[in-house]
Amino acid sequence: MEKATTPSKLIVVMAFEDDGEGGMRPAFEPREFQNEGRAKIEAGSLVNAYPAVIAWSREAKPDIGEYGEPTVLFSFGPVPDME
Repeated sequence: MEKATTPSKLIVVMAFEDDGEGGMRPAFEPREFQNEGRAKIEAGSLVNAYPAVIAWSREAKPDIGEYGEPTVLFSFGPVPDME
């Protein structure tokens, strides 16, 4: 009998900077958080340093490669499409 995979939640904050060509690029590697509240606080603290910031979460079953739709927790500025 297969063991059911328990979903976990992936919670991420990303900031973006001008790429010099009219677009945006990630300012650093995505930062993972253990809870949504802390991610929102961190995202809010980055708005004075970066022109675009996003915090999002999604249900995840990384062991089988399944990820749910992202839910935006915080967004500031012209965040690039994450598709």
